[in-house]
Amino acid sequence: MAKTIKEINEKIKKGEVVVVTAEEVMDIVEKKGLKAAAQEVDVVTTGTFGPMCSSAAYFNVGHSKPKIKLGGGKVTLNGVSVYSGFAAVDILLGATAMADDDPRNKIYPGEFKYGGGHVIEEFVGGKDVILEGTAYGTDCYPRKHIKTYLNIKDINEAVLLNPRNCYQNYNCAVNLSKDRTIYTYMGTLKPDLGNASYCSAGQLSPLLKDPYYRTIGIGTRIFLGGGVGYVYWNGTQHNPMVPRKPNGVPQAPSGTLALTGDLKQMKPEWLMGVSYEGYGVSLNVGIGVPIPILNEDILKSAAVKDEDLWTQVVDYSEDYPQGVARSHGEVNYKQLRSGRIIVKGKEVPTSPLSSYPKAREIAESLKKWIVDKKFFLTEYVQPLPGPDSGIGFKPLKERPVKDE
Repeated sequence: MAKTIKEINEKIKKGEVVVVTAEEVMDIVEKKGLKAAAQEVDVVTTGTFGPMCSSAAYFNVGHSKPKIKLGGGKVTLNGVSVYSGFAAVDILLGATAMADDDPRNKIYPGEFKYGGGHVIEEFVGGKDVILEGTAYGTDCYPRKHIKTYLNIKDINEAVLLNPRNCYQNYNCAVNLSKDRTIYTYMGTLKPDLGNASYCSAGQLSPLLKDPYYRTIGIGTRIFLGGGVGYVYWNGTQHNPMVPRKPNGVPQAPSGTLALTGDLKQMKPEWLMGVSYEGYGVSLNVGIGVPIPILNEDILKSAAVKDEDLWTQVVDYSEDYPQGVARSHGEVNYKQLRSGRIIVKGKEVPTSPLSSYPKAREIAESLKKWIVDKKFFLTEYVQPLPGPDSGIGFKPLKERPVKDE
């Protein structure tokens, strides 16, 4: 039995497509068996919603009268620094950017109340944001200062451009220090194994349901931030060469996706600014990826359950900050979602940074789009690098620079 994406798209057009979520497909395979289920099901929808720091939005704000060259100048949106070194009126706002006057961790732990992620959320929600820029002035761009409101309805282009999203698996974070609370991108971690945090939708998460990237690659159309987006490359730190279980699922952080889409289509409930005490700001991003069921092997991976998805327990008090690759145990997502795991013989409460209910909502929304003929599948133009590619995450090779 084999299907093609073209055949599945024809079934979408005719209203004959069978689409189920990554939760629903597990029961179907259990009841009907792999072969029968693969013949019946055409698409499995996935979803994830959680903090994804390597996210950004770029804008072309249009030319003022007289014109101004923001490139090379100082530019902010709602007081948050943006990068302007492209051209006259193209700017880039990173999710983790902050205002210059934010105290950061000077008063430890810092609160980090507002940053790039919050500006993106407000902008997508249709709120006015304040653009302020200073420039050095040229003959063709004589203006040296501008301060004005920007609104997503009025500007030329607004695009989400995320270099690293949708991590394929991630660490379970703990704090092994005896008496020091630590503040990390995995949240606040209490000393002496006081709690554990994780960040994945597990059996709903896109890259865990297609572990070898057999249907996901450059050009894949997806649900992104409540609108339509695309995979434009493998994400930064893409590392498909980590150890895997017999079912093919990585046992540690592995693949990532680089994503883009029209910000004007997106919604603030799927792009939400978030603050982490003592760490900084980020952006919660909603992503859903359709997995075409082209054969039984693809379905077998798409039907894997939380109890068969494993990750490593990592110490964020010493090992992680010092770059020590060490696991303090292996746990599965059924255990993590139960609210309790055992680490070094101690029962430890768990909490997610990602939202499983919102991941479920994304998978359901994408399913409805397909059934309603509003979303068609794409064939990728280039596959993502896989375990045999030789591509892996490399640490910084430091070479001391001598002062002259």
